[in-house]
Amino acid sequence: MIFSKLNGSVMHWAASGRPDAPAIIFVNSLGTDFRIWDGVTARLGDRYRCVTYDKRGHGLSELTPGPYSIDLLTGDVLALADANGLKRFVLVGLSVGGLIAQAVAIRAPERLRALVLCDTVSRHGSAEIWAARIGAIETGGLDSIADGIMKVWFTEKLRSQRPDELLGWRNMLTRTPAAGYIAMCGALRDTDLTAAVARIATPTLAVAGDEDGSTPPAQVKASAERIPGARFELIAGAGHLPCIEQPVALAQLIDHHVTEAARA
Repeated sequence: MIFSKLNGSVMHWAASGRPDAPAIIFVNSLGTDFRIWDGVTARLGDRYRCVTYDKRGHGLSELTPGPYSIDLLTGDVLALADANGLKRFVLVGLSVGGLIAQAVAIRAPERLRALVLCDTVSRHGSAEIWAARIGAIETGGLDSIADGIMKVWFTEKLRSQRPDELLGWRNMLTRTPAAGYIAMCGALRDTDLTAAVARIATPTLAVAGDEDGSTPPAQVKASAERIPGARFELIAGAGHLPCIEQPVALAQLIDHHVTEAARA
């Protein structure tokens, strides 16, 4: 594990795989830390340098005052890339991480080799939805929403057949600093990239778990269709976090997309 002060806050990050290979930066979803990518990076490390990090206010990264903005979170990714000496890299983002990834593609297209958007859209919910989420956490803490989150994060199969693992992921969510979670909700509430994603020129792959209850596949596909040339793939047997439920399938899709983007 590595701790570095980047873009004004201390970031917890890690690098694995081949240091001389093309680099992939992975951006997490709301209420998670970079361990969600372990199954994916383990399968890509022989061909890529994999960089993972905890978003500010999450995991072991510094909790800075909120609400956060998409510009601030975009700056975090670019600062991490600079700290790793990466002039160009592949960017993979999940949920709010995918929103951040889209913003990076709009702001700094020259930095990206390829873009993979997992279970994400260009506009996540309404101001009313995020106000209700924030209010629930302020009243009852993250534990009060955790069971509902598990139902959209994971398939019924995982929830019924892997209860010990489910408890572990629930613990990850509830041990996220409430203030960091709420600050990230502010970025989701205030960001709408619906019109701007038409400017994305980076080769883009969008994927969705077929049982995603947070960003249903039809919404992910419709959002991806606003990005010129973007492809969409459905991952069977996955909810909102295919990196956990179907890491082999996701790793294969990432590898194929990056390879095709390089050939193009």
